[in-house]
Amino acid sequence: MKNRLVRRRLRTVFWFVAAWVVGAGAVVAGPATPPQLRYVVIVSRHGVRSPTWTSERLNPYAAEPWPQWSVPPGYLTPHGRALMQLMGAYYREWLSREHLLSPQGCGDVGRVYIHADSEQRTLETGRALAEALLPGCAIAVHAEPEGSRDPLFDPIEAGIAKPDEELAAKALRERLGDNPQHFLDSHRAAFEVLQFVLEERGSAPKKLFDLPEEISVSATGKSVQLHGPLSLASTLSENLLLEYVEGMQGKDLGWGRLNANNLLRILELHAVYADLTRRTPYLARARGSNLLDHILLSMEQAASGKALPGALGPPGTTLLILSGHDTNLSNLSGMLGLAWHLPGYQPDDTPPGGALIFSLWQQADTAQYFVRTQYLAPTLQQMRNTTPLTMAAPPAKEDVAVAGCESASVTLGCSWETFTKSLQKAIDNRFVSN
Repeated sequence: MKNRLVRRRLRTVFWFVAAWVVGAGAVVAGPATPPQLRYVVIVSRHGVRSPTWTSERLNPYAAEPWPQWSVPPGYLTPHGRALMQLMGAYYREWLSREHLLSPQGCGDVGRVYIHADSEQRTLETGRALAEALLPGCAIAVHAEPEGSRDPLFDPIEAGIAKPDEELAAKALRERLGDNPQHFLDSHRAAFEVLQFVLEERGSAPKKLFDLPEEISVSATGKSVQLHGPLSLASTLSENLLLEYVEGMQGKDLGWGRLNANNLLRILELHAVYADLTRRTPYLARARGSNLLDHILLSMEQAASGKALPGALGPPGTTLLILSGHDTNLSNLSGMLGLAWHLPGYQPDDTPPGGALIFSLWQQADTAQYFVRTQYLAPTLQQMRNTTPLTMAAPPAKEDVAVAGCESASVTLGCSWETFTKSLQKAIDNRFVSN
């Protein structure tokens, strides 16, 4: 660990000199010549998938059977794949307009690096993005062997990160409060809307509140989890979201009782659960530090032009896409203090196809670098209607400020020096692989 910290300090000093970075504060009003986009990292959630629970497991929680899906549990659907191709086409238009990629041809294949988690939904998401980014060109999608755990996306299951169970449970209890029932009562209205959709025409064999809210260590002994009504409601509300964005109709869409308005209220439960279990600082650092460290290494390599161990993609890469999960997005946002509220979603929501974007820009006159951070996602209606995404009709997006860069204009970004210091502060090296 000591050697790693020494290497990071030396690497940081090298880059600060090589990049002529002289300021640590906000980026001020820029010169007449617009800055140039040099490098982009897109951390994307996979596209629309089927529920990870089987129908046999879901059916006891509703008065009527849940709809059947055309793919196995947890798989990217054909509709979800098409939506990710639309996202890829949007990225292509944006990046070609900024002259990071050429609008035609395959000359940029070697400058795009895509790494996906090894599950079907993340692999197919990466492939769909690749197909639309450079149509007709063969962009490789890198991944760990099938069936293995990728330490970038799940370092705990991969055995890289080993959080202290007592500290993790304490952090979760502090967020949940001394009286879990009081916490649940504060979201009672959302529970009632969910219960209406599940049971309006009968009674479900199992109820949302049959089990007490509790914190426990998972069966593997590697993580701390929240079990009970909120965890269950999070899963069920996410499944209703998937029905909506898949474009289901009639009885298949929440038994005919689901619409955009009550779905938004129901998704409050998913957002609260995600905030507790994924954005709580200790839990976020344990699961997100390894990913964030490799993102920073990749950006440092792009900025310096020198190969760095741990960077994703070779020197000369201008676009890095990481195809992962909503968990990864919540972890990173919790670590960096990011917050957003896209129209039609709950605060900090991470719907299918949503992405965090870190873009590295260079001022033309001073050669100074700055980083702009954004969150974007297709709207519910864009996904439901398979709406093409363009610069004229883009997904919903919002500029967000990394903790430590709050004084900067989010639309102008954060100076490279401040950005790197903020990320280094957020990364917990106890959970980072060498």
